[in-house]
Amino acid sequence: MALTKVQIRKAHRFLAPIMLLPLLVTLLTGSIYQTASLTGARGDFYWLIEIHKGLWGPLNLEIIYPFLNALGLLVMGVTGFSMWLQMRPRARNRELAEK
Repeated sequence: MALTKVQIRKAHRFLAPIMLLPLLVTLLTGSIYQTASLTGARGDFYWLIEIHKGLWGPLNLEIIYPFLNALGLLVMGVTGFSMWLQMRPRARNRELAEK
């Protein structure tokens, strides 16, 4: 079963807002913790690495959080790349028509 352009666009549009929060949390907590580690204040910011790994208070997603993050990012990358590939021939055809 081949996916149509509309289905790919809908999947991308649906997943983008859902994936934004986990990716931002991972990006910010990892970057801030690394900065704290470089300045020697690693102990004061250990709570950041727990959030980074998916341990959010009583909600423990440490086992599945990295895989969900990776799967979401992979799907976003594949659907985005697929949409980009579908756009490219039109741009090329326009350039050829102008010459």
